[in-house]
Amino acid sequence: MKQQEIPQPTEAELEILTVLWSLGSATVREVNDKLNERRTDSKEIGYTTSLKLLQIMVEKGLAQRNTDNRTHVYEAAYAQDEVQRNLLQRLADSAFEGSAMQMVMQVLGNHDASTEELDEVKALIEKVEELRKLRS
Repeated sequence: MKQQEIPQPTEAELEILTVLWSLGSATVREVNDKLNERRTDSKEIGYTTSLKLLQIMVEKGLAQRNTDNRTHVYEAAYAQDEVQRNLLQRLADSAFEGSAMQMVMQVLGNHDASTEELDEVKALIEKVEELRKLRS
């Protein structure tokens, strides 16, 4: 699927997608409970708010609803890596004039990356370099 075909999720929708990706599929109640477990502030999200957001997400094509049973079950319409890739590309295009390097430098410069994270970044760079050599 082309990146531009993936609908742009709002922050709230992205929060719900994260829950759906972790659970695979879930009822509104399960999504709502997980959202409230993750809350760091004391503001709970109401059941009807979660239901309305899931309904909107189905309309937008971000989620799918299985209505075979009395209780509707929802799941993400796109894999997590697809949505993340799409969001990153849009961010790189809009905020960094398409420069992945500028975006990565900004992230690494403003984030206290752990040794493990830096090792993973280095390994990824080595992997990309090897793939380029193979293509040449």
